[in-house]
Amino acid sequence: MITTILVEHPWLSPSALAVLVVVGPPVGAWLVTRPRAARVLLAASLLPVAVLTLVPVDRELYGTCEVAWTLPTIGRVELAANVVLFVAPVLLAAVVLGRWGPALLAGVALSAAIETVQALVPALGRSCSTNDWLSNSIGAVVGAGLGMLALRLARRPGDLHRTSTRPPRNPTGSAPSVGS
Repeated sequence: MITTILVEHPWLSPSALAVLVVVGPPVGAWLVTRPRAARVLLAASLLPVAVLTLVPVDRELYGTCEVAWTLPTIGRVELAANVVLFVAPVLLAAVVLGRWGPALLAGVALSAAIETVQALVPALGRSCSTNDWLSNSIGAVVGAGLGMLALRLARRPGDLHRTSTRPPRNPTGSAPSVGS
């Protein structure tokens, strides 16, 4: 059903990715000071990952895992959607952890674990594929990059509005004295 929607509306995945790229870093920077909200949003962003990859579907599988290395494009809607699927969780994990590296590793490892479960549990009716892992990993890299940008934005509060590098003056209008 999801693939059908994406085929009928191929602009959805690129549009979602564009929104995440534009909105993700400032929202992530805002969430740095709101760890509880960041954790809740991280958990919420993992729900679609679980539903779209691990909830059983009604089909029988007869093959083995697909081993192919195809880069996602707008025309390959399912692979493009797999990229988008991992951007928000890795971005939010970077915000929650305060570091983008472990978030990236967790995203890539989570994708590998999902593909392994799909391979080992045929009753799910899910196909494991190295293409899915590659697309998810590309999404994790994008999410980690956005997370890195969000963390940098969060470390520089007020820098966007400050035009001078001089220290602020004291209330009397004179420069602060050294040693006071």
